Amino acid sequence: MPELRKDPVMGTWVIISSERSQRPHAFENVHTKTTPKLCPFCPGNESNTPPEIIAYRPNKSAQNQPGWNLRVISNKYPALIVEGDLNREAIGLYDKMHGVGAHEVIIETPEHDRHISEMTDEQARDVFWAYRERMLDLVKDFRLKYILVFKNHGEAAGASLEHPHSQLIATPIIPKRVMEEIEGSRHYFEVKHSCVFCDIIKQELATDERVVFENDSFICIQPFAPRFPFESWILPKKHLASFPEMDPKEYLLLGRAVKELLMRLKVALNDPPFNYIIHTSPMDKEHDTYYHWHIEVIPKLTKVAGFEWGTGFYINPTSPETAAEFLKKIKKEQPVST
Repeated sequence: MPELRKDPVMGTWVIISSERSQRPHAFENVHTKTTPKLCPFCPGNESNTPPEIIAYRPNKSAQNQPGWNLRVISNKYPALIVEGDLNREAIGLYDKMHGVGAHEVIIETPEHDRHISEMTDEQARDVFWAYRERMLDLVKDFRLKYILVFKNHGEAAGASLEHPHSQLIATPIIPKRVMEEIEGSRHYFEVKHSCVFCDIIKQELATDERVVFENDSFICIQPFAPRFPFESWILPKKHLASFPEMDPKEYLLLGRAVKELLMRLKVALNDPPFNYIIHTSPMDKEHDTYYHWHIEVIPKLTKVAGFEWGTGFYINPTSPETAAEFLKKIKKEQPVST
């Protein structure tokens, strides 16, 4: 029988309708890859991108030349730009401001076909360390209020280039989705005097129904009320509101956890398109007591249609318990680093 489930953070409802589905095998992705004649992110093509902001160069090679392991550049077609003042103004009942912010691209590896799940632990750590470096630099800009890091993998997930990369956009306002999550966390804290994400982790560890795996610092779960099939969350086990303020050694464990989840999804669903998003506390830090940073990973397996747009409800044809059980078995079929 279909179920309505309520997300304890956002207060939103989803419909788990297993009758519509679809066992996990029904989502196996069929696709072909094509390599462009000229990939601007490949070594040797640095002149086709904006100048690098930072780069990890083990042999101290020249800037904007080959010899790098990771590069961060400005987006060639930015959604927001660094230059200028906000100049916020009202036009009757409407508000507007200049599109001030930052939009950067993290080129994660010089290898065109290197999936993050295939990286070494150190390579994966460097990706998340680069996010940290850029966040700590951009937080100094008083015009900016929030920094969102995300990855689009596959054309259906919005990636225009196959070369492994992720993006960072810093905005002069806190995004509505993040603010709703923060307000849900604040309301829970006022009632229960505890962090809703910490309580989710405790309950999931106690029941083990939706836990996919864990390591010393992180847990990967299928959330109780997922919007999409195989939606997965990676959360730090200890309470921490801000992504860049983790202990430096934990970025290695985070890279390992993200690698493991993406490997399982790749094997289980034949390398599906996906997005991952890092939700971290805004720059003002006033929400740190009750907010808890985390990564949301969303495979693109279903389409949002009229009912979802019209109601705000999502219909998910696969229960999180079924998805967790399926992903757990991947470890038995394919060894992963632990």
